[in-house]
Order: sequence, then C-alpha cells, then structure tokens
Amino acid sequence: MAIDPAASGAVLKRERVRDALLELIEARRPGDGVPSERALCARLGVSRPTVRAAVDELVVAGLLVREHGRGMFVAAEKITQELVAGHGGLTVPQARGVWTSRVIELRTLPAGARVGRRLRVSPAATIRYAARLRLVDGAPMAIEHLHLPAALVPGLTEAELEQGDLYEHFRDRHGVRVAEAVQSVEPTVVTRAEADLLDVPELSPALLFERLTTDTAGRPVEYVRSVYRGDRYRIVSRLSLAPSAPGADETHGGEGHHHPGFPPGDLTSRGPVSFSAHGVVQHD
Repeated sequence: MAIDPAASGAVLKRERVRDALLELIEARRPGDGVPSERALCARLGVSRPTVRAAVDELVVAGLLVREHGRGMFVAAEKITQELVAGHGGLTVPQARGVWTSRVIELRTLPAGARVGRRLRVSPAATIRYAARLRLVDGAPMAIEHLHLPAALVPGLTEAELEQGDLYEHFRDRHGVRVAEAVQSVEPTVVTRAEADLLDVPELSPALLFERLTTDTAGRPVEYVRSVYRGDRYRIVSRLSLAPSAPGADETHGGEGHHHPGFPPGDLTSRGPVSFSAHGVVQHD
C-alpha cells in the first residue's frame, strides 16, 4: 500500500498543532480561557481550517469547551478509574494477523514542554520522533506517534521501525531494556487526514492509546500516542479475584505477533493489589 504524501502531511501538521494546544491546556486550570482560533493561527503559523480541526478534535475529546459569544475554555477534569494489576501481573496476549509498519516520518527535534515532562528531559533536549502506519494483513489499523530520548537511541533507523520487534532492537542495538509501561485507552474519532490513512470514513470511532514506557532503571524511554481503528477492535478484560499461583508463567512471547497499542514483544507490569487482570485486545 502506497502512503499518500498529502494525507500523511496533513496528519503530521495536525499532530503538531494538537501538541501545541495540549501544552496550552496543561499550563492552565479548568475554566481558564484559551486564545482564539485567529490568535492561534498567528502564533502557530498555520491555516484557520487546520487550527479549527485540531480544536474540534479536542472539544470532542472533552479537553476544550466552546461557549458561544465567549470563546474557548479548558474543560473540567475527567474522572479517572484506575485498574491496577496484582501479584499475578498484567499481560497482553498476542493479536492475530501479520503486523507490519510503514514509516511516515522520522526526525530529530526538541522535546518541547509536554513531551519533555513525560520523558523527564529538558524541553530543549533532543528526541527522535517517528510516525508510522501499522497494518495487519496489509490493511491499515493504526497511526503511531513515537517520542524517544535521542541520547538513548541516537542511531534509530527506519528499518528498525519497519522490521522486527522494536523492543528487541532497543535491547540488541541500543542497550535499552524495557521493563514496564503505563498505558491509557479512551474512545475518540478519526480526523479527515487520519481517516485517509486508515481507509475509514471521517469521524469513525477509534481508540486512543497513550503509553509511557520505562526501562529496568526506571528511566522513561518511550512516549507513544496511537490512534487505532474502532471498527476493528474490542477490549476484553479478564479479572481473576484470587492471587495467581506462585511461580505461574506470565510470559507470552513470539516473533511476528503484535499487542495492539504495544510494539511487538512482551511486556509484564505488576501492581500492589490482590487480583490479577489480563487485558485482551482483539481485532475482528
């Protein structure tokens, strides 16, 4: 499948505008005002339709509120329900199908305030930013935006992002061993540019994954924002209300498989409560 340069360019521009808006939101409190679309166009150097589309996305996501005649404001904080895995661990079994990747963009740039906070680096520190289209059995399934500290993966290549297990490349080629991740999942809808890349109608339902991965030393090594097609996925959680048996095997490996929301490979996280949660993400 050939990637449409116009569609991918629009997605990347929208992502940069969205990141700038998120920084504005995170620097304010609920109820605080946000600059007008015209002011944002001048500040960001982009067109009115681009800003409006990004604002529309954040309104739908519940992060901004428009009030007729008054302007835009930061929305009230969301209520968060946290699920913590127990001693048996949280594992994500492999998804079906053959997963492949197509790199849309790979470049080095300053982290910025928002990404810098997540990766615990200075806003001026350099990161490796990669955008890639994820496909299963040749059909587009997700758009991933990866942010990695450049000091940890200075020689990261497009081949590593398109071939094999990314976490294995981290370990074998860069000496980075991932250990744990915190990932959130929430519903969203795709923008026109995302719809073109994912081959779905605009405003189709989607799943928004955000993940922060740390290594064995507790350093953040990866911040990822991914949009997955909602028409191809369902999430099923299997909860066991008793501790897992001592010494139970928690690993699920296998080359050529993929965990939706995760690069191919196994990731096991632990928590302090007394039940184990096994999250299963499937595509129909």
